[in-house]
Amino acid sequence: MATKNWTTDDIPSQQGKTILNTGTYRDRSVLTLLKYPMRKVLTLLTLIIMTTNTASYGQNTSAKNVEKKHALIIISSGRQLPLAEPAEVKSISTGFFLVELAQVLKEFENEYDFTFVTPDGKAPQLDINGMALSMQYIEKIGYKTIPLRRKQYRSSFDVNSFRQSYPKLVNRREQELQLLERHMGKIPVSELLPNSEPELTQYRSELIRRLDTLPEITFHSLKELIERHRNPADSFKFSNFDFIHAPGGHAPMVDFLNNPWLGETLHLARENGVIISLICHAPVGVTSTRQRIDTLGRPYLVSDNPFLAASISTVPKIGELFALRFLYPHVLGKKTRTSYFVDKAIKEAGFKLATSINIAAPKLAYEPSVQLLTGNGPQAIDMQTAKLRSILNSTGATTKRTTGKKLSK
Repeated sequence: MATKNWTTDDIPSQQGKTILNTGTYRDRSVLTLLKYPMRKVLTLLTLIIMTTNTASYGQNTSAKNVEKKHALIIISSGRQLPLAEPAEVKSISTGFFLVELAQVLKEFENEYDFTFVTPDGKAPQLDINGMALSMQYIEKIGYKTIPLRRKQYRSSFDVNSFRQSYPKLVNRREQELQLLERHMGKIPVSELLPNSEPELTQYRSELIRRLDTLPEITFHSLKELIERHRNPADSFKFSNFDFIHAPGGHAPMVDFLNNPWLGETLHLARENGVIISLICHAPVGVTSTRQRIDTLGRPYLVSDNPFLAASISTVPKIGELFALRFLYPHVLGKKTRTSYFVDKAIKEAGFKLATSINIAAPKLAYEPSVQLLTGNGPQAIDMQTAKLRSILNSTGATTKRTTGKKLSK
């Protein structure tokens, strides 16, 4: 099955608007029926009703028999990114990138139920900067972002005119937002930063108004899932899932690094044949696989880590430095540095890095022995989703269905 492409027709608000022009047909049908004896008319109507009910019943029965598979979505709940510099700014508002999750939701929503978790069970925060129109360029982000930013700083800049100039980007962002609304409900949105793209100032207000009308769902914690998996009386098991996906943004730098509960989660996923997909900053989570959690809830070091067989694709230091100098994380007028670099932390944990000369190009790495798929940022999300689909098809991950109780939203 091919990865789904984004089109204007995919927007749910534009679907299902077929106009039923039945007036003329109805009038002609009545006139035709009046030509026949009443007994024949009643017989004909009875047959029509029986046929319609039979067809409807068949459709409903089929729909009920379609049992969805299950996928686990792990999202960071980090909301403040610590900074090493400047000294007077301790942290900046952050969150996860929807662009690195939405394509996965779109590709698999008709086949899968999604269980959403965060490391601590708190709601994740959407990073407003990940909603910039430049992010919707995907594989072209690297050479489109700066020109698009410059247009927003012209004296003639107008939000509506700017959006009208990029209908495809606007449409994709709208589709992503509707996926968020369908699956995740109301969640907080990060604060604007001094170097956020100007178009986002108006968009953030529009976004919050929409999200505020939605119900909140339950985000389970990793600890909860692990304890339930270990409980023999609980039907919840990691073997119920076909795959895990974790989006990036800077938030994973807060709670994916050296987190033993995340380490235990990834090991349980590996032991139960679950495919793991991490993108952008989320691959820093592999540092957590050096630890696990024992039956008493205590962390311990892993002596022989199977995940070390994987080469990891992630945000390279040079890409991070570029963002800290020219893009939204930059503190105006100041040298800006995060407390660590993701690729360096991964390398120090003993992993090999999958790198590319062109840091703006999509780069994937897949290690079949642990079924770990990683990507280097939003530019790779469409390619990574297609690769995830391919892996699922090739491994035959189509039979894991739980007969037990589904985690509630």
